Order: sequence, then C-alpha cells, then structure tokens
Amino acid sequence: MGTLEKLGSFDEIKKDSAQKYDFVSKVKPSYQVSSGLSRSIVEEISAEKKEPEWMRSIRLKAFDIFMSKPVPTWGPDLSVLDFDSLVYYIKPDERKATDWNEVPKEIKETFDKLGVPEMEKKYLAGSVAQLQSESVYSRLRKQWADKGVIFTDMDSAVQQYPDIVKEHFGHIVPASDNKFAALNTAVWSGGSFLYVPSGVSLDLPVQAYFRMNGALEGQFERTLIIAEPCSSVHYIEGCTAPTYSQYSLHAAIVEVYVKRGGKVRYTSVQNWSDNIINGPTKRAWIEEDGRMEWVQGSLGSKITMTYPSSILRGERASTSNMNVALGIGPVWKDNGAKVIHAAPNTSSKIVAKSISGKGGMTVYRGLLRINPNAYNSKASVQCDALILDDISKSNTYPHNEILNESSSFSHEASVGKISDEQVYYLMSRGIREEDSRSLIVLGFLDDVLKEIPLEYSIEFNKLIRLEMGKYGAVG
Repeated sequence: MGTLEKLGSFDEIKKDSAQKYDFVSKVKPSYQVSSGLSRSIVEEISAEKKEPEWMRSIRLKAFDIFMSKPVPTWGPDLSVLDFDSLVYYIKPDERKATDWNEVPKEIKETFDKLGVPEMEKKYLAGSVAQLQSESVYSRLRKQWADKGVIFTDMDSAVQQYPDIVKEHFGHIVPASDNKFAALNTAVWSGGSFLYVPSGVSLDLPVQAYFRMNGALEGQFERTLIIAEPCSSVHYIEGCTAPTYSQYSLHAAIVEVYVKRGGKVRYTSVQNWSDNIINGPTKRAWIEEDGRMEWVQGSLGSKITMTYPSSILRGERASTSNMNVALGIGPVWKDNGAKVIHAAPNTSSKIVAKSISGKGGMTVYRGLLRINPNAYNSKASVQCDALILDDISKSNTYPHNEILNESSSFSHEASVGKISDEQVYYLMSRGIREEDSRSLIVLGFLDDVLKEIPLEYSIEFNKLIRLEMGKYGAVG
C-alpha cells in the first residue's frame, strides 16, 4: 500500500482530524482564578499549589519584570492579545493519577480521543498528560524508575525534588530574558520534569501531551530536562487545542541540561487551532562531548514565535535543529533557531523548511554566533521556503557572527514554488492533482520529516495534508 493510500483521501483526513483534535471536553474545573493578571493572582496560584517560599519569591519577582517589559514589536502584530482577558490558572481536577483507570471519565475521554494512552502502551517509556493548567496523569515504566530515571509533572517535582529543581530552574531561561519568559515564570503551571542519571540510556522515548480546552485561556507549562553525563533520552512533546473565535495564549518554557557526553533529542509536534498565539522559549546548555537535537513541526496557530536555542559550552559539543513551519491562511509563523558556539571544536546544523499559502506569512529568524575562543568550530544554516501562490510571503532574517578565522560556516537559502511541470509529470503517472501536489510538498519537507519517529510520521503527514487543504492550498 502506498503512502497516500495509507493517509487516505483529504475528506477522510479532515473528518478524522475534526474528531481527534477539534473538540471541547466537558470538564468542569475544580478551581480557577479570575481573569486578568495581578500580584494577588500570582500569590493565589502559588498558595493553591502550596509551594515553598523560594518558588513564591521567584514568581513575584518575575511578575514585576513582566509588568516592566513592553510587548515585542519586532515581529508579528501582537495587539490582538489582551492580557487582562485571559485566565491564567485552571485546575481540571484535584487528583494526579498514575493509572489511566484512575483518571476522571471526562478527562480520560479527552486523551482517549487523542490516542495518548494507546501510544503509551505501544511506544513510550513514560508519559505526562496535561489538561489546561495541571498535569492529570504521569507514569514511568518500572524498569526505568528502578534505574533512577525521574519523569513526572513539574509541580510534583517542586514538592518531591526541591533541591534538583532549585539548582536548575530559571538558570538557562531567566525571567528577564523576554516578556513571555517573565510571564511564564510568574504564572507557570504543569509541564514535565525529566531527570536521567549518569550512564542511563532510554531505548524508548517519553512523551508529554499538552491540551488546551477553552477560549481566553493561558497555558504556561514549564519543562525541565536534565541528562547527566553519558546518558541519553528522546523527549516528545504534543500540543493541541479546539477552535474558538477568541484568542488564547500558549507561552511555555523549556530548559534542557545536557551534561558531559549526554544526548537529548527533543521532538515537538504542535497542532494548535487558529485562535492560539504561541510564544514558547526553549533553550539548552550542552557540555563537553554532549549533543542536543531539536526536531520541530509547527502547524496551526494564529501566530507562532519560537526559536529553539543551543549554547555549546563544552569542547566538541554539537547540536542540530530541524524545523518545519506551515503558514496556510491568515497566519504568521515566525520560526527559527539560535546557536552560540562558546567552546572549541563545536559543531551545529540548522535546517529550516517553511510553506506559505492562501495569504500566510512564514519567517525564518535565526542567530548563529561562533565566539572568538570557539576555535575550529563548524556551522551550517539551510533555509528553504515554498510559496504556494502570489498572495503569500516568506522572509528570512539570518544573523550570523563568525568571530574567529579558524572556524567554518555555510549559509544556504532558497525560495521556490510548486512547478506545473512537476504536477503534470506525476499526473501523467496516474496520480490525482491534489495528491501530486501533496507528494511534492512532502518531498520538500523530507529532510525534517524523516527525523520524526516512524510511529508518529504517518499522523504528522496527515496533519500536513489537512493543513494544506484547509484553505484550498492544494488540489
């Protein structure tokens, strides 16, 4: 059976996706704060979580920073975002389960529709599931827990592993980094805590799944990953939300510590609805002989601003950043990557693929810097854009600083369109026009798609076809 036959027709994909992703859960929150943001709201969130004083202090300092910083104006127009109308904390249930049978019926039905429990059974070493502001489920297979691996929600980690959290929280992404980082630090809730001891390599990935459920809602999960020396792990993040006419905000923070000789792969598949403004901050520190791999698929959302970053702090540290962004319809995808070579003999590779259609805007915005002391380092940046019509746009804003002569750097960029010759050739082989265009698009994205685990790739290809067909961008 061919790939397109496996994916099914566009109508089948559209129906399946509507059933799987664009639904609203009938979950009555057990607790939520009033809309708007104030110092008292931040204190209320911390009190509800029964946090230690040191975390409450971090939140309040971050709130002051948030209030002092202006909304960014260097990228997409964020004036549609009304901070006073958002609800910053919604707790779906009092309990946190370690068995799907313990999860309340309405919440379990949400994740059953998304296929999360089934994926855990087949492919995962562990999973965390979050609805709105809180984790509702977390579990790690016993064989990995027995080796000292910790995988739980971030709120539980603050209570159970305060010394580890306190040592690492907010050091890679301080609250002062940007306005959204300050906001997250002030009101963060949920997220994942992953700790892998020295020498432990997980042969199956772990997954966190984040689901928003309402309009004018904020989701501010916090993820902290610590890979001790010579350990390795693959972390997969999934994100979805139903469609509303009013905007919601997703502003996560991800901090990844890759210690000497460690390896972390972070795969993110985001399928946001078109009313989501998405502004996460993701950053990794990589020590000597460590490796960090970012793989990101950005679908949906009204506005996305995300630039996964790697700081190569130790000799022979390396990183790769593979990124797909689809801007189909009246949306703005501002994606990119940042790498700082801060040690000798380090290496990096950035591959960014974008597709814009039906008036969409895609932007590559990147920073690549090789410091004066990062001798004999190597870096490459490749930005490829596919524009599907005459009303869509794609812009590239690379910022490259090569500060020593012993290092090597290359930068390639290309912009193209689907050619009629390619479509006609495939049609002459008996392939429908819509499927011909889809094949060309998937071929264009192949560099990145092949990095997504096989178990997820067919589903991701379905989502790409759905996104492409949503506004008649193909076919």
